[in-house]
Amino acid sequence: MNNSPAAKIGIVAVSRDCFPESLSVNRRKALVEAYTKKYGADDIYECPICIVESEIHMVQALEDIKKAGCNALCVYLGNFGPEISESLLAKHFDGPAMFCAAAEETSKDGGLIQGRGDAYCGMLNASYNLKLRNVKAYIPEYPVGTAEECADMIHEFVPISRAIVALKDLKIISFGPRPLNFLACNAPIKPLYDLGIEIEENSELDLFEAFNNHAGDARIPEVVADMEKELGAGNKKPEILEKLAQYELTLLDWIEAHKGYRKYVAIAGKCWPAFQTQFGFVPCYVNSRLTAKGIPVSCEVDIYGCLSEFIGTVISQDAVTLLDINNSVPADIYEEDIKGKFDYTPTDTFMGFHCGNTASGKLSFCEMKYQMIMARSLPIEVTNGTLEGDIVPGDITFFRLQSTADTKLRAYIAQGEVLPVKTRSFGGIGIFAIPEMGRFYRHVLIQNNFPHHGAVAFGHFGKELYEVFKYIGVDVEEIGFNQPKGMLYKTENPFA
Repeated sequence: MNNSPAAKIGIVAVSRDCFPESLSVNRRKALVEAYTKKYGADDIYECPICIVESEIHMVQALEDIKKAGCNALCVYLGNFGPEISESLLAKHFDGPAMFCAAAEETSKDGGLIQGRGDAYCGMLNASYNLKLRNVKAYIPEYPVGTAEECADMIHEFVPISRAIVALKDLKIISFGPRPLNFLACNAPIKPLYDLGIEIEENSELDLFEAFNNHAGDARIPEVVADMEKELGAGNKKPEILEKLAQYELTLLDWIEAHKGYRKYVAIAGKCWPAFQTQFGFVPCYVNSRLTAKGIPVSCEVDIYGCLSEFIGTVISQDAVTLLDINNSVPADIYEEDIKGKFDYTPTDTFMGFHCGNTASGKLSFCEMKYQMIMARSLPIEVTNGTLEGDIVPGDITFFRLQSTADTKLRAYIAQGEVLPVKTRSFGGIGIFAIPEMGRFYRHVLIQNNFPHHGAVAFGHFGKELYEVFKYIGVDVEEIGFNQPKGMLYKTENPFA
C-alpha cells in the first residue's frame, strides 16, 4: 500500500506589467535548470503557458498546473510581481503554496537599470495581500535568492508540501475507547475535521469479529514466513506467529475495506485491557510491522499519537515510532557511559520506551518476547507478541501534535539523539539525549499538559515539522521547543 503522496510542485513565475517580462521568464528558466541539476526533475513542473501578470493569466496558469498533476505550488517573483493576481493564484490553488523571489544578479552592463527586478520589495506586498485574503502560504526564512538558493528553498518545501497534501486525504481508524487511566491520550476529534482528516471509530468487538473471520486464512503461512525471516534468531515465541499473522491480515484487510475515498490511513489501536485475554496475544509486533510499511499504528487508542506518527512518516519518508517519555537514566549509567563522553547533563537524558511497537529496522537488535508489565497480573502466554531491543543510536526528533480539551491545537518539537549506550532494560527502549531536556520537560511537556506519548522520527526534521504545524494552523505561541540556555520560558522562574 502506498501510504504517502509524492510532491509535484508547479513553478509559476509572475511579473508586474511595468517590469520587463523577460526578467521573470529568464529567471524562471534559470531556477528550473538549477533545481534539475541539483535535485532532478521529479518534484517540479515548470509552467510554460504564461508569466502571470493578470487575473486572466492566473486562471490560465492554474488550469495548466492542474492538468500537469501538480499538488503543490511555488509562486516565483521574477520581479516585483502583481500582488493581486499572485495572491489569488495561491488562494484558488487546491493545495499548499509557497512564495520565493529572485535576487538581483549583477550591477554590470546596466544590470541595476533595465535588469533590476525589485522582487525584494514585491515579497512585502505579496505577504500583505496574502494576509488580506486569509491565504496560507509557506514563505522561507529568507525568501529572496539566486536561482540556486531558490532551488534549495523549493526542495525544502517538498516534505512540507507532502505532509500538508497527505493530511487532506487521511483517514484515522481507531478501535475502542482509550483505556482507563489513560485519559491523557484522550482528546477531542473536532480539530481532525478542521484539518480535513476523517476519523472512523470502531468497537473492539468489531475488530474481534473480523479477526475471528480470518482464522485459517490461506495467506497466513506466507506472512508467518516473512515474520520468521525478519526475526531470525530473535524469534523466541514461534508459537504465537500464526495468530499475529492472522491479526496483521485483519488490519490490512480492514484498511482496504474501510478507507473509503481517502488515500492514506493511520491506525489508533488497542492492546489492553481484555485484548490479551480475548485475542490471546499483544499486538505490538504487528504494529511495528505496519509502521515499517508506512502505516503508523499507535498504542492505547492514541489518535493524536498516530496522527503525529503519520506526519513524521510523510516528512521523513521513513518509519517512525511512538514512545512513552518514560523514565530517568540511573546515576550509575550516566557516570559509567555518558559523563565525559557526551556533552549532556543528567537532566538532558531520559529513556524512551514502549512495549514493542518499534520497527525492527530501528532496533540495534530485536527479540520476540512477552510483555513483562502485563505478565505481572496475567498469564505470560497471553502477553506474547512484543518486539524488544535497544533503539538504534543516531539523530532523532521527538514531537507531537495535540488538541487541548477546548479543541485548540498545540505541538512540541525537540531535536536530539539516541545515545549508543546499553539500556539494561526491557521493551523497545533507548537512552535519549535532548539539550536542555529538563527545562523542556517542565515548561513545555508538563506546563502545557502534553500526554506521555511522543512520536519519534529518525533524523532531524524540526524545521519541516515546525513549518507544517504553522501551515495547518497551530499558533506559533503553541509550538514548544527545547529552548537553549539563557532563553527563558514564559513560566520559568528567572531567579531559580
